[in-house]
Amino acid sequence: MSIQTANIKVSEVPLSQIRRPIPPVLDYQKIDAMVSTLNGVPMASATCPIEEISSGELPPIDVFRVREEGKDYYFAFGGCHRFQAYDRINTDGTKEVMVKCKLLPATRKTLKLYLGGSVDEMFADLDKERET
Repeated sequence: MSIQTANIKVSEVPLSQIRRPIPPVLDYQKIDAMVSTLNGVPMASATCPIEEISSGELPPIDVFRVREEGKDYYFAFGGCHRFQAYDRINTDGTKEVMVKCKLLPATRKTLKLYLGGSVDEMFADLDKERET
């Protein structure tokens, strides 16, 4: 848990709605341990001892929420291993996977600090996806 989100309630957001604009660098052993934990069999990894694991749960992920014209847009820059674990548990793609998140209010201007001028193009692409 980060200091910035300590007092923010946990919400659930569909995995498919969260954009991760920066490619992750992954430790696959850590992802395997998280998948096992989500499946109810806690498994330690190199960075998380078994004593710190709750069966069936992963810590919430900090996610920026931008609200524009009545629409919500979600962006995450951390939690890469947790996202991969959530993605792996839905191997057949038949149900929407819900991700536990702490939603941080943000604006397009906030995202530009992380991503530069490509933000406007990214929003245009997201709006095109929603139209189809």
